Amino acid sequence: MASATPTYQPRATERGVLHCVVREHLETFLAEAARAAGGGHLPEFVEHEFRDFLTCGVLAHGFARVRCDTCAFERLLPFSCKGRGFCPSCGGRRMTERAAHLVTEVLPRVPVRQWVLSLPYRLRYVLTWDHELCRAVLGVFARTLLDFYRRRGTADGWTGTLTVIQRFGGGLNLNVHFHTLVLDGVFTEPVPGEPLVFHAAPPPSDAEVGRVVVTVRKRVLRLLERRGYGPDAEAAQDPLVEESPVLAGITSASVLGQVAVGRRAGARVWRLGSEPDAPWIASTGPRQAHLDGFDLHADLRVAGHDRKRLEHLCRYLLRPPLAQERLRLLADGRVLVQLKRVWADGTSHLLFEPLEFLEKLAALTPRPRINLLLYHGVLGPHARWRSRIVPGPEAPTLEMGARLDDTRGASGNDTTGRPQPPRHWRWADLLRRAFAHPINCNSRRGGDRAGPGHASLPSAVRAGARRRDAPAQLG
Repeated sequence: MASATPTYQPRATERGVLHCVVREHLETFLAEAARAAGGGHLPEFVEHEFRDFLTCGVLAHGFARVRCDTCAFERLLPFSCKGRGFCPSCGGRRMTERAAHLVTEVLPRVPVRQWVLSLPYRLRYVLTWDHELCRAVLGVFARTLLDFYRRRGTADGWTGTLTVIQRFGGGLNLNVHFHTLVLDGVFTEPVPGEPLVFHAAPPPSDAEVGRVVVTVRKRVLRLLERRGYGPDAEAAQDPLVEESPVLAGITSASVLGQVAVGRRAGARVWRLGSEPDAPWIASTGPRQAHLDGFDLHADLRVAGHDRKRLEHLCRYLLRPPLAQERLRLLADGRVLVQLKRVWADGTSHLLFEPLEFLEKLAALTPRPRINLLLYHGVLGPHARWRSRIVPGPEAPTLEMGARLDDTRGASGNDTTGRPQPPRHWRWADLLRRAFAHPINCNSRRGGDRAGPGHASLPSAVRAGARRRDAPAQLG
């Protein structure tokens, strides 16, 4: 019996748990947060994130009309909020698009190793809203890794790093940490002007990872001392408290896994499935080291030819903090969040009052116009060798010890005839890449979709929203 053709169903945003909780409790949350702060308010960018989310995927707030150029089948696509905080839809699209960009246009076909650096609780709080200091700490970490690879390779060799600054943990808590993808080896230029050669590095030992975390800790503490965050500066005024006392309280509670507003202020977040008496289990995995709150893990490596696995890893780094399918709204109005993995103490779910849930989302909203994806070394934007290392579309596999420029043509700077990728991925192409199914119209003729028009005026929105269109088929 033939299997049914998979079908694309447009998301029903307004019926989702997340939209329902934000819609029903946002005003109460804002008022309660102001009351808890003695009349203070959340920063405008946080409130705008919530209000923009309520318009995301809602036809009444505007849409694009998409038509198949083969059979004229049409669909209405509501506008998105493009939020960077907690919107699962916009975060999911951004994740898919950026991961595809990194794999096809940035990361060369050489082995890649992931280094994950977690930070002490106090430093997480400081870095959450001080992006300049956060970038400085990341710079310390990246330079340490660049030096480490150069010492293990050749003196004139260079590698590159790509880092995603993740602001969240698995429990909707604030946890600023760095996911860094390092080209697992070094590039050299045996003869000036001649093709570059890649030299793969051997896997780091547990002792070497330990020495790296010791160096990172020493250099970061030295940086904090210079910036006025040393041990003697404990009583210094908190800039975040001066800017927004309510956001400072919410941030501190989120880092510590506590509640900041509402009737349970100061209490721990409810955990379900946990064993209260279970001891804390420190991870002792391979290529992992822990020192005074600094934790470094470097066991994951992806081969240069395994682009599918590399793209999956990039999506993991770029994923949004929240997935709709792991949310449930209970009969009493509380929000149940299923964890992706059961914690060491047995915790499988977290339970929030509606205001507590919105509080966690507020803490996860980054400041506008800050970059959470950063490059260092030969992948840096001004690196001398960058144009000779980053791949073009459909670049061939590079074997170990091979000359990099031999896979690209006569010259590393020669882009003649190379197809230039589009600035933005098409919606249908992203669906095809994310779900491994082509999206076609009901006619099954495989036509592409074109977007001939948009509607945002109330009259046009009402007229277009009355149209009923069937789901598109995948495959």
